[in-house]
Amino acid sequence: MLKITQFFETDVLVVGGGIAGLMAGIAARDQGADVIIAEKADTRRSGSGATGNDHFLCYIPEKHGDDPRLVLHEIADSMLGSNMDADIAMRFLNESFNVVKSWHEWGINMRLHDDWTFMGHAFPGRPRIFLKYDGHNQKAVLTREAKKRGARLLNHHPVLELIKDENGVAGALALDVSSPEPAFTLIRAKTVILATGSGNRLYPSTSTPGMLFNTGFCPGCTAAALALSWRIGARLVNMEIPFRHAGPRYFTRCGKATWIGMYRYPDGKPLGPFVTKATRELGDITGDVWNTSFTDLMCNGRGPAYMDCTQDAPEDLAFMREGMASEGLTSLIDYMDANGIDPGKHVVEFGQFEPFLIGRGVEIDINGQSTIPGLYAAGDVMGNFRADMGGAAVMGWISGKEAAAACANRSLISAERAESDAWLNERLAYYGGFYERKQGAGWKDANMALQQIMNDYAAVGPHRVRSGSLLSAGLEYLRQLREQAVAQLSTSCSHTLMRATEVLDLMDCGEAVIRAAMERKESRGLHQRADFTFTNPLLNNKFLEIWREDGAVRMNWRSKRQ
Repeated sequence: MLKITQFFETDVLVVGGGIAGLMAGIAARDQGADVIIAEKADTRRSGSGATGNDHFLCYIPEKHGDDPRLVLHEIADSMLGSNMDADIAMRFLNESFNVVKSWHEWGINMRLHDDWTFMGHAFPGRPRIFLKYDGHNQKAVLTREAKKRGARLLNHHPVLELIKDENGVAGALALDVSSPEPAFTLIRAKTVILATGSGNRLYPSTSTPGMLFNTGFCPGCTAAALALSWRIGARLVNMEIPFRHAGPRYFTRCGKATWIGMYRYPDGKPLGPFVTKATRELGDITGDVWNTSFTDLMCNGRGPAYMDCTQDAPEDLAFMREGMASEGLTSLIDYMDANGIDPGKHVVEFGQFEPFLIGRGVEIDINGQSTIPGLYAAGDVMGNFRADMGGAAVMGWISGKEAAAACANRSLISAERAESDAWLNERLAYYGGFYERKQGAGWKDANMALQQIMNDYAAVGPHRVRSGSLLSAGLEYLRQLREQAVAQLSTSCSHTLMRATEVLDLMDCGEAVIRAAMERKESRGLHQRADFTFTNPLLNNKFLEIWREDGAVRMNWRSKRQ
């Protein structure tokens, strides 16, 4: 049986070393708290912000005026939608400029051409809310700042389970994958911040089914925070309607706003009415407003849809190329260069990517705390707020400060009690069994089976419908798949054991998605029900909470906070 070989204690445990996790660790250390950041890979290059970014949602008074509500209204009208509580959004906006200035001071260039420059994802004549910046070095800089402050970085340590006592969260069980032979690490903590990133690999890749890692966001981000929360009873929210991003078809990469061009039909007509010529300041927001356009055109025969940059001036093309490097699209640039693809001469087909979980997940309050005392969440795992890169940075900062402050009223669980915890010891045997099983099924088989079930029985629109009978069948098949996985999964090293645990986490997320979709008896957005074809106005401005309690799944509708 695999053993616990390392024991740590800390004030604040940050689970995940992406943008949100590093910012949480930095903020907690600035408050004087002892901090451990547990990361499944390496904080210098992990998560969806690994290679960079070039748009940062924020409120800067000298650019937007004295009222942040102008930006708040624009958030709902942009690509981010309205799946958020306004009180969290207002706190985010009011603290965002301080984070922007800190990033710039630390060495991330937030002032292109010596100014706060807002462009992209914008309507003509409306406020622009995305700061254009050069984030190619953001992970290296934040890692340096966290280490400078004395945060302990525990790389190659994915967290498998959270420990809970009568006072709330008490620590975590991690898997040491730093060598081929796996081992467990036990971390006792006064507070825990979940920052594991978005949830990918739940549905098959739309562009290249069967290629598990051809995803727009980091394929190693598999919604661990949502599964960890689900298993100890924290409330999740907005799980029933996963999000779908879009970008170059087949070469699945995000960064729509970095392209300076027009979305066009094959005959050259523009898809949308917003601009007649794309500029670096505006771009073409059609892909945000009509997010399903790329799928609609393929299904109605009017496609494909193309990104057309052929009318750009040479200086705009050069600016776009610089933005792609800032965004982390260097592999796309290299591919286009190697194959003679020139956006100034050739249109590029765009497509809609598979569903994934972002801005759907852990329900938090204005301080970033979940419904479990001492347990916080930040970044893409937040279920009732989303602002992508800016949201990860600022909410990571907020949750770090708040979790550190909460430590004054919380104490560590004793080592003896933690090590004798029945839940912990059951999970040790559970995970260790996959490694000790010498023959069996592989994690990839389980992952693809899960994707097939989600795609066939809990499909996400457009042009795909759900129903009570489909969802019920999917839930049963998912139950059977989980039983088979537990009985048959076999792993040969720490890496494959980590991958197997990712798939098991995704199964928990899949269950939450299906159960919540069964409860939403209406059609709304990408959630289309064949048996409830109407949109229920009584559910406008309502969030569906879902959680586990006393062995049963509970759900509750609540109003969005204003």
